[in-house]
Amino acid sequence: MTTTTTNIKNSKIIKILKKHFPEAKCALNYNNPFELLLATILSAQCTDVQVNKVTPILFKDFPTPHLLMNAPVTKIESIIHSTGFYKNKSKNIIACSRSIVEKFNGEVPSSIAELITLPGVGRKTANVVLSNAFAINEGVVVDTHVKRISKRLELTKNHDEKKIERDLMKLISQNDWGIFSHLLINLGRTFCKSQKPKCDSCPLKSICPSASKCKQVQECKCHAPKSASATLRMVAIAR
Repeated sequence: MTTTTTNIKNSKIIKILKKHFPEAKCALNYNNPFELLLATILSAQCTDVQVNKVTPILFKDFPTPHLLMNAPVTKIESIIHSTGFYKNKSKNIIACSRSIVEKFNGEVPSSIAELITLPGVGRKTANVVLSNAFAINEGVVVDTHVKRISKRLELTKNHDEKKIERDLMKLISQNDWGIFSHLLINLGRTFCKSQKPKCDSCPLKSICPSASKCKQVQECKCHAPKSASATLRMVAIAR
């Protein structure tokens, strides 16, 4: 597939998904960059729904990095306990708040180079904050949905998130880097699920390479066994 053909395909993907998910946006609730930063850190290995249940209490008690940096760690642990890995997350958001105060005058920085210097902040978290809180696209957020669907759409052959991000940045217009992740996340939650993807009703079924490989509505060959013996066993069972 040529670069031109790939770009046309990608523009179709985005156009279709924008039409299907016109209100696609960040699922985390926040009012400012600091709140989004904390919510994103807490969302690691946790659902956005659960994070949104916890953050109102956290934001009410500790609305600024100045207040959070001096918070008792046990108090933070009790608030965010249900998000999982609460001990590490508590230490990270307190240390992150201290760094924001001491290094950035209490303001969340607006560049990826500065954001990733904060405790608990990696490139994915930085991209979430920049794109949603500052409307700055410096990269593409690659979460589990984006990683899975990008491979099914054959936009990348890589498994490493950083390499997948680089591939997507080459293929997609920078103006769409932010929304692209939200669109794929919505697609992943509704149609292109990890197990039993709904290929027959997916809005991308006409242009998705994996959709044409679907054996049934409930079974997709993108998860087919690699070994010939395993494939033969599956055929035998199907008979």
